[in-house]
Amino acid sequence: MKILPVPVDHPDAAKLDDQVQSEYLERYGDTDLAHMDPAQFAPPRGLYLIAYGPDGTPLASGGWRSMERDEEEYADGDAEVKRMFVVREARGQGLARRILAALEDSARAAGRTRMVLSTGDRQPEAIALYRSSGYEPAVPKFGFYRTYDSSLCFAKPLTGG
Repeated sequence: MKILPVPVDHPDAAKLDDQVQSEYLERYGDTDLAHMDPAQFAPPRGLYLIAYGPDGTPLASGGWRSMERDEEEYADGDAEVKRMFVVREARGQGLARRILAALEDSARAAGRTRMVLSTGDRQPEAIALYRSSGYEPAVPKFGFYRTYDSSLCFAKPLTGG
């Protein structure tokens, strides 16, 4: 298993994004409408990772982008997690946890002070992962979906204290 950095608009990332959008459609009746600018995920202000199986098949993804205080309730120093996804056949192998840890390490090294993410109330697997990884509910809620009742926002400090 290899986890490699790729541009967020890489063909393998697009393939995984198509799958996650299908899953959002199944769970919520719509795809993710939040805008993602590929430039936001370029180091050192972001990172996008894909986990590949031994045969080179893309199995999981996740990225982070730098965010600062704005009208969507982000705070200065935030690193927002986006597109955490594991294909169904590869779930239960710890890939999401490995990607999340690598994203946290990268964001910390880039000087980010808080990791933030939003997920939906119909994604119990994601909620369990984030809670078991030290994420707490974020108040106020932030991001594109902050006004949606189904949106759950979480945060984790990347610095001591």
